[in-house]
Amino acid sequence: MDLEAHLAQWDVTNKAAAVLDWGDNAHAHGVESALVATAGDIHRVFELASVTKLLCAYGFLIAISEGVVELDTPCGPTDATVKHLLAHAAGVGFSQDDPIKKPEQRRIYSSYGFELLSAAVERETDIPFPEYLHEAVFAPLGMHNSLLHGSAGHGARSSVHDLTLFAREVLFPQLLDDQTVAQACHTTFPGLAGIVPGYGMYKPCDWGLGFEIKGAKNPHWTGQSMPSDVVGHFGQSGTYMWLHRPSKRAMIALTDRAFGPWAKEVWGQTNDHIWQELTH
Repeated sequence: MDLEAHLAQWDVTNKAAAVLDWGDNAHAHGVESALVATAGDIHRVFELASVTKLLCAYGFLIAISEGVVELDTPCGPTDATVKHLLAHAAGVGFSQDDPIKKPEQRRIYSSYGFELLSAAVERETDIPFPEYLHEAVFAPLGMHNSLLHGSAGHGARSSVHDLTLFAREVLFPQLLDDQTVAQACHTTFPGLAGIVPGYGMYKPCDWGLGFEIKGAKNPHWTGQSMPSDVVGHFGQSGTYMWLHRPSKRAMIALTDRAFGPWAKEVWGQTNDHIWQELTH
């Protein structure tokens, strides 16, 4: 696979990417054995924007597994829980000052919801959430160039290399039970309509516990040919990560150009080509 050629179509100066496919090597969990192709400097650190939510969601799931909080723990507005906030179904707006609706009425994409979750973990552990995330996720996975320096919704930076280690963890969980990760990648509160920023309204707008699910969304940043159970996230800093647990495949792409029409034009096409090359 000529990943450099695919990314040459992107009108971006600084970019890096990796495609992974464990395939028949599902028992060889090392990243090196799964790397199909890379492009650019995979050790360069980029701002992740909302791809941050994948990393923080994993940290929240670890906090749940440790008994710090539970999915049904009240958190945020009246009647909302940790589960609602993780699934963007708590009714809180994108930011703190946005209007609040009742939980489970609509899928309202919210960075503020993740800030409420990080504050809850801090209260229960007396550990700043960036430190908790480092100790729970980054350090054990060897993600030495990853840092949460701001909002749990959009304030992390990392490299493609580090995110390949995170992809391996999602596909072959060691820090969490596999059933927990499967639940996180399964639609939570099915049927809710909502908006994916930059793409518009979807009915339904499928989401798991922190992981966006492609579902029936069309158009979608992962492209048209991707299976409906592909999960991941994209960020407004021109970044994305998708994972397909059944086939043990993943892709990470990081840039420093803000999301816009350029990304909507090429991301879907790139992902369609890559998926076709992986499956044929």
